[in-house]
Amino acid sequence: MTPNPFSTPRDLLRYAVTRFNTAKLFFGHGSAEAFDEAAYLILHTLKLPLDKLEPFLDAKLLPSEIASVMTVIDRRSIDRVPAAYITKEGWLGTYNFYVDERVIVPRSFIAELIPEYFSPWVAEPEAVENILELCTGSGCLAIMMADAFPNATVDAVDISADALAVAKRNVDTYKLQDRVNLIESDLYTNVPAKKYDLIISNPPYVNSASMGALPQEYLAEPQIALDGGSDGMDLVRKIIAGAAERLTDDGILMIEIGNEREYAEAAFGELGLTWLTTSAGDDMVFLLTAEQLKLA
Repeated sequence: MTPNPFSTPRDLLRYAVTRFNTAKLFFGHGSAEAFDEAAYLILHTLKLPLDKLEPFLDAKLLPSEIASVMTVIDRRSIDRVPAAYITKEGWLGTYNFYVDERVIVPRSFIAELIPEYFSPWVAEPEAVENILELCTGSGCLAIMMADAFPNATVDAVDISADALAVAKRNVDTYKLQDRVNLIESDLYTNVPAKKYDLIISNPPYVNSASMGALPQEYLAEPQIALDGGSDGMDLVRKIIAGAAERLTDDGILMIEIGNEREYAEAAFGELGLTWLTTSAGDDMVFLLTAEQLKLA
């Protein structure tokens, strides 16, 4: 029998990076490169602290541990399963969420704006009482907003019962059952008849041409959560059309549209979109006030 050539995490890390680079994997679900993703998957599989690689690099591993890591490397490099579906967790900032194939992997530039309470557009975070999140998926943004706005109730909506089952698990984990209401609804259809201080959405916005060119990793995700129609704006149009009557007089609507600014400006530019600054620049998230929407 040929002896196993691997004995330490260092051996497996080198091998995983080579495998990932050779397979030309796409990294768009948290990690930026093969090394980071390999380190994360190895540490998670070995149940080691995710922020402490160095102390364990030369630790001798059991054959069963090596076999477990090798299985994960194969799933990622051969089957191209997103890392979050392998580990059943997704990170947004310091928040850790349960995820599986029923939801897209958490990623949102809106999440970057929550710790600043959407300043300067929200002057008094304590005064925010009602938030509506459309297309909640795993519930990640709803949970983060409930944490940030202590007096707010968040109605988190999704058309997918499967997605809401995942969201419920996350809401329960963060013990926010009293403040995050999960609603199965096609956008506004089953939303309570009340006024919201904030309406937030990271909806499906990928245009048809881009859908046809998505990396295999994205094809593992629910396509209903990605496909935004010919110009990516199908759901965005419906969200904007119904927002004015559901916002308070000084309420705001915030929508993430990824790389689709050109299409968003073509569809809604006459409304005077305000583009918010995120780590990716000023192209990913736009804002409209209730006043703007009522004049539309």
